[in-house]
Amino acid sequence: MASNLLDPQWIGKTFDDFLFRPQKGITSTRAGIPLRSRLTQHIALDLPIVSSNMDSVTGGDMAETMALEGGLGVIHRGQSIERQCETLSRVKRSHSAVIEQPRTLPVGSTIEEARLFARRHKINGILIETKAGSGILAGVLTRRDIPWDRSRDKESVETFMTPTSRLKTAPPDVATEEAAKIMFEGRIERLPLIDQEHRICGLITRKDVRFLRERPFASKDEKGRLLTGAAVGCAGDFMERATALLSAGADSLFVDIAHGHSQIMQTGIEKLRAEFPTTPLVCGNIATAAGARFMADIGADAVKVGVGPGRGCRTRLETAAGVPQLQAIREAWCEVGGEISIMADGGVRYDKDIFLALACGADTVMLGSALSGTDEAPGRVIEDPASHTKKKIYRGMTSPEAVMESLYDSEDSDAIDEALATPPEGQEIQVPYRGSVVDILHRIRGHLRSAVSYAGCTSLEDARNAILDNPLEFLVPLSESARRESYER
Repeated sequence: MASNLLDPQWIGKTFDDFLFRPQKGITSTRAGIPLRSRLTQHIALDLPIVSSNMDSVTGGDMAETMALEGGLGVIHRGQSIERQCETLSRVKRSHSAVIEQPRTLPVGSTIEEARLFARRHKINGILIETKAGSGILAGVLTRRDIPWDRSRDKESVETFMTPTSRLKTAPPDVATEEAAKIMFEGRIERLPLIDQEHRICGLITRKDVRFLRERPFASKDEKGRLLTGAAVGCAGDFMERATALLSAGADSLFVDIAHGHSQIMQTGIEKLRAEFPTTPLVCGNIATAAGARFMADIGADAVKVGVGPGRGCRTRLETAAGVPQLQAIREAWCEVGGEISIMADGGVRYDKDIFLALACGADTVMLGSALSGTDEAPGRVIEDPASHTKKKIYRGMTSPEAVMESLYDSEDSDAIDEALATPPEGQEIQVPYRGSVVDILHRIRGHLRSAVSYAGCTSLEDARNAILDNPLEFLVPLSESARRESYER
């Protein structure tokens, strides 16, 4: 149980102010140490890392990869509702036990239309209906069926597709293992699911079956689809956005505003709760015990902690508002720990900061700049002619550049007026190009497992249970010289 009393030794402290005192190790190997932790009461992650809902961090590629690696990606809201929903839908459809509403084209479509359709939706096979909207399977057109000769682009897909009479199909309730057997024996890549009237009920692919077997740690919903979060605000078209995102398959909504401990947030959550009583809501940002209590009382499932610690944020510089991040995390835990989940957002410079955040109160950690500069992050790689190094853009969502980008794509006049009336509290910077985010996540996973071992435990859950009541028993406060010895290399 959390205590509502904060020890004075936490005041003014953040990650670089402590080392963790090593305990007796009891694991024979660090390789398999479980790191499972809860995002909300009903959603758990095998890797307690969440990619930030920033337009330079999380688009579709990042959200997909985060879920594949056991974490979660939160698709940013600095875009139109339609674009955000399209991105989310693409992630949800990318891997699943059963694709419930597969992409279809009618028999009368041309090869040119099929080519563009496959490219737009990033798919290799298209189910062909007898006519638009009929839902009756006429055949399947795969990428291998599409002729290279562009002179045939105006011909009908019916000429090249495999008709239903020659297809391997299965009933809608087929078991995954039986589906895998049918595909193996028939040497086919996809298995349409149809009822007795040949109505399309779904699609199973060998890629997705293989995924389920090879990545048991991936973050998946009850239908085997990748878990995906999406951000909404608290004003303007936020209810319309929330409705559309949930219809597109969002597993959780991140109610994200700069100052979460506010009447605006309360009104927003009340409206969301009235309309979507069971939807997991991760709400923020706050930085105090009072802010955490406020979130718990108004119905948040998780609270996002951090005001001003991130590299893309200038809130502390421009307004003097904020609390040192480790103190803020501890304040939140002392007030609501065990009652709702806590997500630490910002201030992470090294992997050890992630463990300290988790050991001192956070259930999950949101990363922004640490994951930016990767292949999966939105944006192009920039070649710096002076240093001959590669870089990418990282920016806070209240930076002038991010604000203008969101305004360009927004149809919400209230949001536009508010953004233009508020001075920016973010900045845009260039960060080194880092390659794939998979390598970063593997490194973080390895360092977290090592930290759990140094804590004398066999799982992250056990380590948190042992430490959370009084982390100061395990932490060593650092003098300036000790800090230099520890962190300056």
